[in-house]
Amino acid sequence: MGAQLTPYILSEDARVQAAFYKEALGGEVLSVATHGQIPGTPEAIKEKVMHLSMTAAGNNSIFMSDAFGPVSFTGSLNLSLTYDNEPEARTAYTNLGEGGSFKYPFELQPWGAYYGEVVDKFGVTWQIVKQ
Repeated sequence: MGAQLTPYILSEDARVQAAFYKEALGGEVLSVATHGQIPGTPEAIKEKVMHLSMTAAGNNSIFMSDAFGPVSFTGSLNLSLTYDNEPEARTAYTNLGEGGSFKYPFELQPWGAYYGEVVDKFGVTWQIVKQ
């Protein structure tokens, strides 16, 4: 029996963050469920995203929801994307860095792979690898 690991990101604005990842990495938003779909939900949170499902960078799944408080990414957990070719990896690195910061340059490493780290404008750290 196997399992699939899917990142679940709590976001200040899941719709905006998902649109950024869709543009930066390619993919699509598959579904969005709001709190307003539950009977009796207070008006103030009806439009908040309860669950968003998307694909990015191929068939990678990402789940998201709107947080009900401040969002903080401490850097102790990173998302890693491994590509088969260098141009796609470099494009992902560059796109994810727009509005964020480039933590470690995307370069050929002594172990033979291209590697770089970028913190996107939402505070999520991505490791981009081309093996």
